[in-house]
Amino acid sequence: MADIYKNIRIPNANDTVYKDECVYSFDNPESESGLFICMSTFRGFGKDHVARHCKLNPGKNVFLHISRRRKPVPVDPNIEPTKVTKMAIGIEGGFDANGSKRFTFEEKYAIYVHPNVVIAYPDEADKLPENVKQSADAIITAESAFLKEERALLNATWNGEIRQITKHAQTLEQLNNGRKISPTGWQCEKCDLKDNLWLNLTDGTILCGRKFYDGTGGNNHAVEYYYKTKYPLAVKLGTITSKGADVYSYDEDDMVEDPNLAIHLSHWGINMMNMEKTDRSMADLEIEINQKYGEASMIEETNSKLQPVHGAGYTGMKNLGNSCYMNSVMQVLFTIKDFQEKYYKHCDFYFDYAKDPINDFNTQTAKLAFGLLSGLYSREIPADSNFSFKPPSIVRPQMFRSLIGHNHPEFSTKQQQDAAEFLEYFLEQVHKHCLNDPTPNASLDPSICFQFQLEERLYCPDTSEVRYLTRNDTMFRMNVPLDAAKNMHEVLHYNKTKEDMEKQGHKINDLPIVRPIVPLTQAIARWAEPEVIEGFQINRNKSKVTIRKTQRFLTFPDYLLIQLKKYTFNDDWTPRKIDVSMEIPDDIDLSSLRATGLQHGETPMIDDDVEKVTSPSNTQINEVHLEQLVSMGFSLENCKKALINTGNNNIETAMNWLFEHNADPDFDTPYQTSNKLATSTADEENIAILFSMGFSRAHSIRALAMTNNNVEAAIDWATSNPEDNSTLHTFVESLPQSSPSQHLLSTTPHYRDGPGKYRLVAFISHIGTHPSCGHYVAHIYKDGRWVIFNDEIVALSEHPPKDLAYLYIYKRMAS
Repeated sequence: MADIYKNIRIPNANDTVYKDECVYSFDNPESESGLFICMSTFRGFGKDHVARHCKLNPGKNVFLHISRRRKPVPVDPNIEPTKVTKMAIGIEGGFDANGSKRFTFEEKYAIYVHPNVVIAYPDEADKLPENVKQSADAIITAESAFLKEERALLNATWNGEIRQITKHAQTLEQLNNGRKISPTGWQCEKCDLKDNLWLNLTDGTILCGRKFYDGTGGNNHAVEYYYKTKYPLAVKLGTITSKGADVYSYDEDDMVEDPNLAIHLSHWGINMMNMEKTDRSMADLEIEINQKYGEASMIEETNSKLQPVHGAGYTGMKNLGNSCYMNSVMQVLFTIKDFQEKYYKHCDFYFDYAKDPINDFNTQTAKLAFGLLSGLYSREIPADSNFSFKPPSIVRPQMFRSLIGHNHPEFSTKQQQDAAEFLEYFLEQVHKHCLNDPTPNASLDPSICFQFQLEERLYCPDTSEVRYLTRNDTMFRMNVPLDAAKNMHEVLHYNKTKEDMEKQGHKINDLPIVRPIVPLTQAIARWAEPEVIEGFQINRNKSKVTIRKTQRFLTFPDYLLIQLKKYTFNDDWTPRKIDVSMEIPDDIDLSSLRATGLQHGETPMIDDDVEKVTSPSNTQINEVHLEQLVSMGFSLENCKKALINTGNNNIETAMNWLFEHNADPDFDTPYQTSNKLATSTADEENIAILFSMGFSRAHSIRALAMTNNNVEAAIDWATSNPEDNSTLHTFVESLPQSSPSQHLLSTTPHYRDGPGKYRLVAFISHIGTHPSCGHYVAHIYKDGRWVIFNDEIVALSEHPPKDLAYLYIYKRMAS
């Protein structure tokens, strides 16, 4: 018997103990069969996967079995529930992740030697060697893998509650004008408002705040005052307590933390220790507005009596802290046959082949597919049930989230992310791992079902010449043409009424919101119209001209993924959401947008050096810009480097580069034609910025590589250079194998071309002012009915809000 225990280890501080759930399934200690922890590898396994582990790891067949049962604790009806004060889940002041019930836990342990030895622990500990007891005790007391990760990501909140320390904390100017602020009786100095008041910390002026997006709030006097004075910090009166207050920085355009707030307030005679909270904080107001604002209630269908559904394909996903963007995307993808075939029907392939299942992309994706589609984790619990264990009703995608976000600066955090960006990133990872798939399942690449080719026709009116370019994409992106609204008269009347009421000082809380109603067909038609591009250089030896670009589909994908560009930027680059109601048809026909290619009688543009100018492995210097820079007194070699490092198409940007880098140690080193730009790796945060502006991920990576990761130069380059598949292939092939971008077009893409008629099968909606904050919800058409997938909630949809969505998924209709 002693030989059986020879491979047992005692976990130390460097070991990760996976005792939360099975590495292949979502079985956990609360499951009916409990969880088995290998005492050699410290990985957890459900009952159905213990034999698999032993087969793949000979000699490692001793497990600590953990069985956990919940015992509900009755809630005292005389105790009022805690008020929600933060847009967060599972933290003080936030929403309770466990609902109204409270539980105590009872755990039982045993040593299990596969296939048939069970020793109760610690009751029968005298039957065990000392190393087994030490290992069992260490596993029981060890911090679990999930808890370790949660501690590393402790800053998780649902809607950005963590505030940065203001840059003005140490340098804020405060005028000695003799003003002292009384503790009560405040009023805006420019109107008669007595709430939502902000004290400017520089000169002590008290003014009302901004209007909120539902029409409530102030009259914008505080922000208007900042534009005149540039005094940056203001504190909201009525929120000041001994623990702090709401502080807003106008030039940082965000709520901030002021570590010297007590000192800054004392300048105006305010003692923080004597203040009590009398007004609603910004979190209070945000929660109230989210509750009553029409968009949120309609998307989540909070005013409907939702009927839960259970079973295979109707499994909820736990929100891990701002993971709703991931949950929504994965729920949609796993309703598609291609993804079901790859990861669910053949999940055993990956479970059997994975040497390191926790860090294997295909294995963890297959695990999630099994969890969502098997029905084992979506069981209805009767109200009068008395289970000795808790039947699973959702899955917790912790391992999947950890793996997909590994080393990614955005998806590895618990901050909210753009669902469209995550979807495109995940499809890249699917394609990448299909290329290296060692299983018999390697030929199945589900990302292909979204891939299509676009044809871009460039027409020069001056010469009547044309050029045809092709590019690959997975997402059909289009702008929202507000000027095509069907109810423009009603919108104008609503805006005029609201403006008049505001001028008269009336509240507009009860004024029904009127959103522009824009048909999706109008957005598609606008996308198909010619786009005027100025400053296009047909030939490097000729001057720039104005051209017209039109786009058409060379191929139609099986699934058409539509992204509406509802998020834009103000003049100061702050994000803004377009509040619009889209008219979404169930069926669309894009057959008229089929590309035709070069037509009889058309004259192609001379294609001599244009491709070379944009190919990083064969870079040609813009001779006109080079001559201008040299005439300014810069050396020839430095001018070459400046042009190459800034995209080779903007003399002002090149000049700025020269001034910024003239102190670099290698500034005078002669320029060498090489793959320097091609081997650079684009920064993920910069990719996200370009992606949010409507450029594809591949084009964003290329633009950043062409401009040495300079965001402003990359935006200019991406705007001036239409996406062209041929040069993109050259660019990707020049990347080193270690570059994650190299996998973008590692092989020639395949396309499943067919008719351009589609039917709506799913959509993902977003609540909030920007895609990187707020909340995401998915609606999916399943079994002849619409179903809402809102994290843990899976229910029949009574009123699917098709008009308010951000992403739409259409499926090709059968011929």
